[in-house]
Amino acid sequence: MQDSRQRYLGPSGLQACTFTFALLSGLAVVSPASAMDAFDSQSPYMFGNWGGTRDDLAQRGVEFNASYVGEVGANLGGGYDNSRATRYSDQFAFGAKFDLQKLLGWHDAAFQLTVTDRNGDNISNDRVGDPRVGTLSSSQEVWGRGSHWRLTQMFYQQKFLDQRLDIKVGRFGEGEDFNTYDCDFQNLAFCGSQVGNWGGIWYNWPVSQWTARVKYALTPELYAQIGAYEQNPSNTESGNGFKLSGSGTEGAVLPVELVWQPHVNGLPGEYRAGYYYSTADAKDVLKDSNGQPAAISGNDYRSASSKHGFWFGVKQQVTQVGADTSRGLSLFTMATVHDKKTNLVDHYVSAGAVYKGLLDARPLDDIGFAVSLIHVNPSYRKNAKASNLFNGVYDYDDPSYMPVQDTEYNAELNYGVHVTQWLTVRPNVQYIRHPGGVTQVDDAWVGGLKIQASF
Repeated sequence: MQDSRQRYLGPSGLQACTFTFALLSGLAVVSPASAMDAFDSQSPYMFGNWGGTRDDLAQRGVEFNASYVGEVGANLGGGYDNSRATRYSDQFAFGAKFDLQKLLGWHDAAFQLTVTDRNGDNISNDRVGDPRVGTLSSSQEVWGRGSHWRLTQMFYQQKFLDQRLDIKVGRFGEGEDFNTYDCDFQNLAFCGSQVGNWGGIWYNWPVSQWTARVKYALTPELYAQIGAYEQNPSNTESGNGFKLSGSGTEGAVLPVELVWQPHVNGLPGEYRAGYYYSTADAKDVLKDSNGQPAAISGNDYRSASSKHGFWFGVKQQVTQVGADTSRGLSLFTMATVHDKKTNLVDHYVSAGAVYKGLLDARPLDDIGFAVSLIHVNPSYRKNAKASNLFNGVYDYDDPSYMPVQDTEYNAELNYGVHVTQWLTVRPNVQYIRHPGGVTQVDDAWVGGLKIQASF
């Protein structure tokens, strides 16, 4: 992830965002009353149904969506720097979905456009983790990839064979379809596609790249999918939020996945298993072309012709409250395994539980708890040790010392207060053991607050 304090907005991005904002604002005040007025607690949107205009537009094939995520992180104790501080980061997303069957008569076709804006800072960067290596996870998952606007989605989707075959082409991220998971936790280790967090070449939201994804439903509960994603590191750079050219492309990331979505005892579940392969050259984390530690020989790190990894994920609701299946306990676990020759993290594992509707008086509220392990590749540790040996630096407190990383553990307990249908406030507390996998850094406690709103 990258941090950019400079806000960048190219001309095309400015025009697109200004148009979107003006359109949303204008439609939000078109007429006075409807069944779902602005700020109605039962409406899924803060601005309600726009006096019925929102439903009218949807019936004609146009749906607008705008959302906000804000996250507060405060170090409560421990970490690399235990002086108290509070950091805030956020994201705005503005999107429009066009049903091309309603608009143009194109059967089972749609077009999606979304722009996002991220801002702020992360408590993990200068308080929780040693700035020389940072943390492996992040206490504010919405931070990252720079503080600026991005074109996050621009794709055409077409379905065939009674919707069993689904083809999607355009610009979007891997984590929208592959290795997906909800993003209600504030700690990054429990939010979204985990391959993107540790794989290095897999770019999740809000970064987009040129892509094609094909999905086929084998049965009503089972589908398989395959994709081809442009591997272009320049798409992550600040200032390239609206870049459409393929300059800088190094290869392609090719994921495949099998997804089973059964109902066990009438309760929903999702089981995912997948594999990714990168066609781009990747740098060895330890050795040079002669098989010696490059940090000692001074030669370039040797190159591998590819990179790969695996993942699996399980999410299953296991209880319900009376006849209400919308309430109850759900369990989940996720894991990823990565190429030991070329990747910082060689494996990651997490497990957790979410209970929705614990209190009869608060049936929409949820409480969640999760723990994770993020393990650094032993070859990467050897490289850090070799670098320190070559430089004759052995004191951790020496600024030129390269901290040796091993395993970072994260845990989070949160409670989601569904204030309205369109607003959720989620206080949380996080515990990070060995931030960055560095044993010399004190274990840290972080207090968080996540705000999720839909306009």
